[in-house]
Amino acid sequence: MKALEASSPQPASEILERDRKAEHIQLALDHQTQYGDSFFDRLRIEHCALPELHLDDIDLTTDFLGRRLQAPLLVSCMTGGTTGATRINRNLAEAAESCGVAIGVGSQRKALEDPVTAASFEIRRYAPSVPILANLGAVQLNYGYGIEQCREAVEMVDADALVFHLNPLQEAIQPEGQCDFRDLASKVGAIASDLEVPVIVKEIGCGISRSVAESLIAVGVSIIDVAGLGGTSWARIEAARADDVNLGELFVDWGVPTPVSLQGLRGIEGITLIGSGGVRNGLDAAKAIAIGADLVGLAQAFLGGATESAEQAREKIERTIRELRIAAFCSGAGDLADLQNVRIQGLSGA
Repeated sequence: MKALEASSPQPASEILERDRKAEHIQLALDHQTQYGDSFFDRLRIEHCALPELHLDDIDLTTDFLGRRLQAPLLVSCMTGGTTGATRINRNLAEAAESCGVAIGVGSQRKALEDPVTAASFEIRRYAPSVPILANLGAVQLNYGYGIEQCREAVEMVDADALVFHLNPLQEAIQPEGQCDFRDLASKVGAIASDLEVPVIVKEIGCGISRSVAESLIAVGVSIIDVAGLGGTSWARIEAARADDVNLGELFVDWGVPTPVSLQGLRGIEGITLIGSGGVRNGLDAAKAIAIGADLVGLAQAFLGGATESAEQAREKIERTIRELRIAAFCSGAGDLADLQNVRIQGLSGA
């Protein structure tokens, strides 16, 4: 795989500003920051030549956080905190509302520290009926954050849940990284106990092992987003920002591939499992569900269109739903429960 060049790529859109959040958007849009090996391509859902179904009757609806979704999709947490991100988040929110899928915002730490940027996260007016996820780094619980800041993040976006993202590799490479991850499970559990909305824990591209999942479940977390290896490489992004490309390439393969992570967590009772990380289309989403995901998250796949317009973001979501529907139809699955029980080949080691 071609190494990411040391020079930063040209901005994908003139709306993007030159700061850390804007650099993250620019670099995430660059193909060189993608892992490049889709583990989902190694998997095959068994074809059903006689589905005994009508394509239009496939039921993709599901409930999530007390709201009805038209498809089991999540516009994964991406951005906020810049002028450009304001437009991107609005476009994503309008598209999510139109398609009836869930949406998360990027880390709100910047807005808590600089309230002027809060408007870039405030998307409820554009997505009044779908689940919205607030977002903070779990590591912030070791840097002065507590229940007050968590409530503020939730209230800022009128969220249905709070995501705590786990990102030790990103923090270790990031020039501004915060690397004290001690005693975080108990602190996340304390927030989960006291917060008025559910807590979701996710990685950002390195996956979640069964042992980590079990430690989270033990402290009261019931929704886990594996966010595994296979999509955007935050090792590459932060190494590019730090002008240390070789470090990013050294750790580009670090993590648990998304299908392996999903397989490892499948069957744990009492959890809602979100599959994200390297999901590029509706066929990948169908494979993730067949492995055990209840919901599937996509980020980079929706980001490009959202830098241009809500219409382009909506078209990409609609396309993803159509692809998912076709995969269900051709596997003989009439609904999501059926899709979770189709035969899938190639899982060993993904």
